[in-house]
Amino acid sequence: MDSLTTPVPDISRSEALRRRYGSILPAADGPWNETIAGLLDHRSVRGFLPDAVPAGTLETLIAAAQSAATSSNMQLWSAITIDDPATRKELATLAGNQKHIEDCPLYLCWIADLSRNQRLSEAEQVDFESLPWLETFMVACIDAALAAQNAVVAANSLGLRTVYIGAMRNDPARVAELLGLPPKSFVVFGLCVGYADPAAKHEVKPRLPQSTVLHRERYDATPETRDRAAYDAELENFSARNEMAATTWTKRMLNRMGPIASMNGRERLRATLARLGFDIR
Repeated sequence: MDSLTTPVPDISRSEALRRRYGSILPAADGPWNETIAGLLDHRSVRGFLPDAVPAGTLETLIAAAQSAATSSNMQLWSAITIDDPATRKELATLAGNQKHIEDCPLYLCWIADLSRNQRLSEAEQVDFESLPWLETFMVACIDAALAAQNAVVAANSLGLRTVYIGAMRNDPARVAELLGLPPKSFVVFGLCVGYADPAAKHEVKPRLPQSTVLHRERYDATPETRDRAAYDAELENFSARNEMAATTWTKRMLNRMGPIASMNGRERLRATLARLGFDIR
């Protein structure tokens, strides 16, 4: 694979928006360039070719990740790359048998990491009073997410594709054990990186209309009922094309947020975080 290959589609702004929103397009035209085209072309890929990523790709992605914004320059995140097939297999099992964790050439776990600052506190013999508070924990999770998304954008620019693995939170204690994490650190999500298998389906998935998520001056839920019906129709067509069981967005939300069983163990996250050394106040 050519490391300089770019996935940026040679399509117009209107075509890129059509792929992202279906028929529910934003009303106005706007600026356009390759960066925006690449962002709108993002899609989750779960089928990867066996081709290795070019040498230095990992370090390049981490450099991009470290260039993301971070609150007060605290940099409360870390990442672990996992090559060992046995570890990957168990992580895939913990994630509900997501085989792409085993198949992708590069798998990264992104960590909300307060352990580094705990060690700094001990080394400098200064009590970090803000360390246990919810705000600090949220900053660590946000830092990890911002860093990972920078890496995803960088990967896409190199012709690579990705998919996030939130199911690393199904059993964070076992994941921490597998990866040898110190107390006060846990994997927020994983990330598969590699070249997309052209035989696998990985179409751009339509998103909610902008009139649902974009508010002006004050929050206004008035368009939601109208928008949801239109979006359900868009996602039903997408689901049919991609042979997905849960057809509409409404049905997906009912399945995902209705029964507690759909959390797959994540309902125990608060107790697990305490076991991992987080004293969140």
